[in-house]
Amino acid sequence: MHNVLRLYGQAGEPLGCVPLTEGLLNRGYRLTTTRGRFFLKHHLDGDHAAIARQHAVTLRLAALGLPVAPPVADARGATVTVVDGRCYALHPWVEGRHRDGGALTRAQSRRLGALLGHVHMCLEKVCREEHPAAAAPAGRPDAQRPPEGPEKPPEGPGDPWQAQDAAADPQDTYALIEELLELVRRRPRDSFDELAEHRLVERRALLERHAHRRPAAAPARGWVHGDFHPLNLLYRGGEPAAIVDWDRLGVQPRAEEAVRAAVIFFLRPDGTLDLAKIRPYARAYRRACGADTAELAAAVHRVWWERLNDFWMLRWRYQLGDHRADPGFPASAALSVWWTRSYGAVREAFTD
Repeated sequence: MHNVLRLYGQAGEPLGCVPLTEGLLNRGYRLTTTRGRFFLKHHLDGDHAAIARQHAVTLRLAALGLPVAPPVADARGATVTVVDGRCYALHPWVEGRHRDGGALTRAQSRRLGALLGHVHMCLEKVCREEHPAAAAPAGRPDAQRPPEGPEKPPEGPGDPWQAQDAAADPQDTYALIEELLELVRRRPRDSFDELAEHRLVERRALLERHAHRRPAAAPARGWVHGDFHPLNLLYRGGEPAAIVDWDRLGVQPRAEEAVRAAVIFFLRPDGTLDLAKIRPYARAYRRACGADTAELAAAVHRVWWERLNDFWMLRWRYQLGDHRADPGFPASAALSVWWTRSYGAVREAFTD
């Protein structure tokens, strides 16, 4: 880390470096120097230009008063440092802790929704000015998003500044289910494998009953954070101190981010959603960004469909041999079943 830090003339001399365990897509370190504490981020994707664009946006957002942690410029004035072919960025250290929906009151849930709505409005202003060619007009229902979990890494190269397309095709999902079932059944089995097999068979039956409900159109598009969830929001006391990790900044159906974030924040361990907290969250989001109930209803449907077709946690375990996501699988898998059964109540909570 000394080779990286020496490029930052104002950061001081290194005194300590602690790797951070949270997060799945990049590597982070808490640095202590003679000038204070910093967060050093190693961007594993190494896309220098994309990282620089993200930094420019967060600097503008900070100027608008949003709680972000913009990067520190190095001695050349650059915010992305490349050492041995690896991309790094240095940020001020933000004291705070992560809080999921279980730790939030209803009033704090309302403020969370208002914050995300304000983020979307500020992004629309900043990104249209910074990157007019990449901006997509809000309200165009012609771009759809492929199924993925908020913590899921990209599966290949792509341009995060452009909207994604097509909703999941259940025929592809059936094929994936068969592949995963074969992998589950060929190995020595434990309780996780038993649950995985049960949920895969159960999900196939759900899809067969609901395949006709595949979404045909996306809600309004706009600029979004792209990965808004508890591990990317730091609280100091009862208030948000910093929104971090802007790697997925891009143009997507904006209300889907609001629904997806709520599903992560307010997911209970038993696989149900805390609708009593989602209701004030959604009302505040709609007020803050001017989204109407039709936009939220369409987003609820698309995220429900996305979840019904998504098996990224099992793909990590059985295809990649990566078990980091295993602890989240029981609640996530149970959610699809509960959400399908409680579809009307969930939709009402977001649109009431």
